[in-house]
Amino acid sequence: MEKPGDVASAGTGGGSPPPPPRLDCIKCFDALWFCYSPFHQMQSYYRCGEFDNCFGKWGDLIDCFSLKTKRRAEVEEILLARERDRPHIWTYRSVDEASEHWWQMYKNVITPPPQQQPSGAATSAVPPPPESGIS
Repeated sequence: MEKPGDVASAGTGGGSPPPPPRLDCIKCFDALWFCYSPFHQMQSYYRCGEFDNCFGKWGDLIDCFSLKTKRRAEVEEILLARERDRPHIWTYRSVDEASEHWWQMYKNVITPPPQQQPSGAATSAVPPPPESGIS
């Protein structure tokens, strides 16, 4: 049971800045583990039409391990630089840019319609009936 004094000491209303985020490779390992789960693989196959190779998750885990070998000041500097360089979640695009981006995202799903033959070269997929000897 919480005491009334415990709520104020929880850090929700304090004036001090929050501590810098701690580098935790367990999150990267958990993401990699989940990536190989049947649920994630089937979800990826359903959404994208191919299984996830999890290369990005491996890269994140190796990157986390390599950051663990550096000094704390270097790690904070690297993480802050990455945060600045990361694109904002809402990217504003013109109509042409949005159309191009949409096409890049979904071109594997959309196939062009079959080309129609010229009207003079119409051929039937059904062969003509065999000619009988009756005239």
